[in-house]
Amino acid sequence: MARDRDPALSRTSKLFRDGVQKMAKKLAEEAIEVGLDAVQMHPDKVMLESVDLLYHLCVIWAECNVKPEDVAAEIARRERIYGIAEKIPKKQAAHPLTRRISVVEGRRPGMRKR
Repeated sequence: MARDRDPALSRTSKLFRDGVQKMAKKLAEEAIEVGLDAVQMHPDKVMLESVDLLYHLCVIWAECNVKPEDVAAEIARRERIYGIAEKIPKKQAAHPLTRRISVVEGRRPGMRKR
């Protein structure tokens, strides 16, 4: 297993040795790099940095005992509820058993809020 290798030779082992705070820092750094490359419209760089982002996400999943199949199941659950695999609004995430779905219609131009 990668976490048991020599940290001098294995990047993954070094991350496990350094702990979850270092893992989270690296994940955030990679996410920022993906975002910056996207804003600059560099698709090749977005792809390359996305690989690093996913690597660091998988390391955190391993440290936190999150299984990819559990993540996939949550994506499927959200797709069943919302129709697409969408991010849950913060208010609903705080109370997962009391979720309600609202249909929001766009206002026509010139209409005022009630």
